[in-house]
Amino acid sequence: MSDLPHENDRPGPLDPFEEIIEAETDRDPDLAVIEAGSRTLRTHGGAPGADVPARPEDPEVDKALREVEAELATRWGETKLEPSVSRISALMDVLGDPQRSYPSIHITGTNGKTSTARMIECLLGAFELRTGRYTSPHVQSITERISLDGAPVSAERFIETYQDIKPYIEMVDAAQEYRLSFFEVLTGMAYAAFADAPVDVAVVEVGMGGSWDATNVIDGDVAVVTPIGLDHTDRLGETTGEIAGEKAGVIKQGATVILAQQPVDAAQVLLKKAVEVDATVAREGLEFGVVARQVAVGGQMLTLRGLGGEYPEVYLPLHGAHQAHNAAVALAAVEAFFGVGAQRAEPLDIDTVRKAFAAVSSPGRLEVVRRSPTVVLDAAHNPAGAEAAAEAVREAFDFTRLIGVVGASGDKNVRGLLEAFEPIFAEVVVTQNSSHRAMDADELAAIAVEVFGDERVQVEPRLPDALEAAITLAEEEGEFAGGGVLVTGSVITVGEARLLLGKG
Repeated sequence: MSDLPHENDRPGPLDPFEEIIEAETDRDPDLAVIEAGSRTLRTHGGAPGADVPARPEDPEVDKALREVEAELATRWGETKLEPSVSRISALMDVLGDPQRSYPSIHITGTNGKTSTARMIECLLGAFELRTGRYTSPHVQSITERISLDGAPVSAERFIETYQDIKPYIEMVDAAQEYRLSFFEVLTGMAYAAFADAPVDVAVVEVGMGGSWDATNVIDGDVAVVTPIGLDHTDRLGETTGEIAGEKAGVIKQGATVILAQQPVDAAQVLLKKAVEVDATVAREGLEFGVVARQVAVGGQMLTLRGLGGEYPEVYLPLHGAHQAHNAAVALAAVEAFFGVGAQRAEPLDIDTVRKAFAAVSSPGRLEVVRRSPTVVLDAAHNPAGAEAAAEAVREAFDFTRLIGVVGASGDKNVRGLLEAFEPIFAEVVVTQNSSHRAMDADELAAIAVEVFGDERVQVEPRLPDALEAAITLAEEEGEFAGGGVLVTGSVITVGEARLLLGKG
């Protein structure tokens, strides 16, 4: 593995691909990061599946699912952590190490993890592999977190999986200083469900960090690091380099590492870890990347450079440059999984790649849920994500007046998020979701007034009222004008808005 090259070390004129990569390498990496996308019009793919399942129609099943949810809610939430994998390791041990029964692709990073995981899942499925996908958080239903064959597990299967491993959970609880957390139990359920299926490959998204994340009891054949930014700084570190140190924990001995574009200090940490464990590295902008992209109906048309060659005319039904880069990372990860660039030289079948990307969806990521006026949902929750979402909105939507609805968590950089959206919001309606983590609407309004000015801020503590107010403001443009609403700030806010607007 070579060190990162110095720009003066590059000989001679650049070919067209290298010129594009040079430009991509020079761009601000913060603009390329967000866990974002959209489930929009597909011109090449079939109808989307049930990405976000509704509550079970059978009252008895719904009751049983609520009972499981209530039991899980008694455990430590996802924001209360004790940095250790001892409890999840103990659970895996008594379950017979189900996570060792299939190969896996392990994904960490700050933003883009879920969208990238979905793309990887679609690609693997298109090549007729049975997949298991574990992602977090969920938009509306807890069952979204565990997917088999590209769709969330049924409520019945979720309940059955929990009941199957519940006695073992209780055994571990009794033997440990602290009970298994909410996220640890769900991780155990996912790994058990994948083994029971069984799956050919698991696509696993880290919850937080990497080294001590509950998912890190797997040894990923491929480790993916999406762009790293500043988030969870109280737990992971105050610089991107420090955060990369935690996330590098997913890089295992002899693995292949797929690195999205990173800040310099983060890249140095990740490359050092790869050297230490004799991992092979492929870097966006060097070994793979986005050659070209243009806006298309409902998404964008891409030419991607993979580890095995070029893939032209790839339609991706998601908006924004950040999603194009997520696609390049996902393609390289799947190529690496199949040994392209190592054991085999030829690229993946182009028609299969095109079919897979055309079927990608990412609910709650620049997702259009209503027209007249257009209402878009995006789960951006940190400044880097907000910047990428704002840029994608400018590119993909022709709004003449955009109203923001923002409900954020109190532990986030809310000012930075609002500042990123300020240039595109004519007015903003601040609100709060139902989570205990939600920032109080009045507190959020005080920050918003400092960013937007008093005349551009409206406060509606209840989300239904906030949506109604924003739609009314957008309608001032007239039925056939360019008014729109963007609901953002938190996955929870987006999920609740999605329900209120009749999706799921």
